Amino acid sequence: MTTYAHRTLLLALSVATVATTVTAAAPVARADAPGTNGPALTWRPCAEPGGLSGQECARLPVPLDYRDPDGPQIGLAVTRVRSERPAARRGTLLVIPGGPGGSGVRMLATKGPALRKAMAGAYDLVSFDPRGVGGSTRAGCELDPADRHLVTLRSWPGPDGEIGGNAARSRRIAEACRRHGGAVLRSFTTVNEARDIDRLRRALGEEKLSAWAHSYGTYVGAVYAQKYPRHTDRWVLDSSGDPDPARVGRGWLANTATGADDRFPDFAAWAADPARESEGLRLARRPADVRPLFLALAAKLDREPKESTTPGVPLTGNRLRQALQDALESDGLFAEVARLIQQAQDPAAEPVLPDTLAGPLPDQDAAATMATVCNDVRWPASVPAHRRAVAADRARHPLTAGMPVNITPCGFWQAPAEPPTRITADGPSNILMVQNRRDPNTPYFGALKMRRSLGERARLLTLEHGGHGAYLANGPVCGDRTVTAFLTTGRRPQKDTRCAD
Repeated sequence: MTTYAHRTLLLALSVATVATTVTAAAPVARADAPGTNGPALTWRPCAEPGGLSGQECARLPVPLDYRDPDGPQIGLAVTRVRSERPAARRGTLLVIPGGPGGSGVRMLATKGPALRKAMAGAYDLVSFDPRGVGGSTRAGCELDPADRHLVTLRSWPGPDGEIGGNAARSRRIAEACRRHGGAVLRSFTTVNEARDIDRLRRALGEEKLSAWAHSYGTYVGAVYAQKYPRHTDRWVLDSSGDPDPARVGRGWLANTATGADDRFPDFAAWAADPARESEGLRLARRPADVRPLFLALAAKLDREPKESTTPGVPLTGNRLRQALQDALESDGLFAEVARLIQQAQDPAAEPVLPDTLAGPLPDQDAAATMATVCNDVRWPASVPAHRRAVAADRARHPLTAGMPVNITPCGFWQAPAEPPTRITADGPSNILMVQNRRDPNTPYFGALKMRRSLGERARLLTLEHGGHGAYLANGPVCGDRTVTAFLTTGRRPQKDTRCAD
């Protein structure tokens, strides 16, 4: 789940660190005609009231199976905003969304105004909905609504750490997806998304793309840069996970236990700040008291769920834990979870659940969220092994209660059609990684593994900050300044560096 926080962008072409120029290019003519072997795109206006002016949309046909490129085709929703300064335009900047399950069309509509201001006409801004998402071809599993709640899709263990219910549900979900998802659901893979991006590049008539990739999108971007290195220009990976090809999504999920521990002190400091008194949201007098308060409340809700304002959906310990996980993405979400904690403590209050926890996900959204990580790599299925892992993880990381290492539907999924891509140092040195130090979803130690895999191809900008998503979101101004300078001028730090202002 991805949250995009809004904040003021400071546009500057200078950077605080020593920089070199990477792939600087003269402005190029706009290319609307398709490239060689590229499908034609028919653009139509699609700007929403109050949204990004000039936004256009089209549909891109792509092969259902790239082993049969002339066989059945599916469609991807694509969108663009043209440069308002043709003389300054140097190419196309692709926005690669997170997830899996994130919409690039929605991300461009949301982040587009700030991004357009930052780029100052240097690019046409383009994005897309990946297979299974938004306006693109979708697939569903016909899951029971009870299996589509976020706290059941995420395999939170039972109150005592038992995972028998998780194992039964995981088998049931995997079997439903096998019966009903068909070839379309099986086609939702990271490598197919990279292939789809190259199909989009050719349809746009571009020899090279620049990119801003976010969260899971950084892995997509890294896979694209591995498979199509000569078609990459200036490449930004914002909030990266560990690209270990033996684990992929399983590793990303497991790493969130440490990510939550790294990030929680920021929430604790906020919740104990005297400034919260006037807002009615102060949870404790000292930051050190917030964690035991939260853990005790979650344990109480495990034993005694509390009726919420949503009929039939009580506030359980696991719903409170999931609400915290979501809130750790951005400081702007702290108030929501603090209010929920207070309502849970108040005997007279009925907790108001966040929208993401108040009901089941739509069937196709649930399918898209699971399918890519399950299709990318084989996951283990041993229930006893998972039971041991959950017990150990609950002891080490009580905030996440064993969920990150629990059994999932991926353990009972069909075998992957092809192996994951190994990210290596082979390719041009044109990548800038930007990473918050205390990221709950893609923790810093995982990003360091991506950095090591890329070798001299990349430079890492570490931001002494918390939250998920750095550029134009939760990072400090110095991070925005450096990323903007790289994309607009090609200036990139000569070596890995950090900033905090």
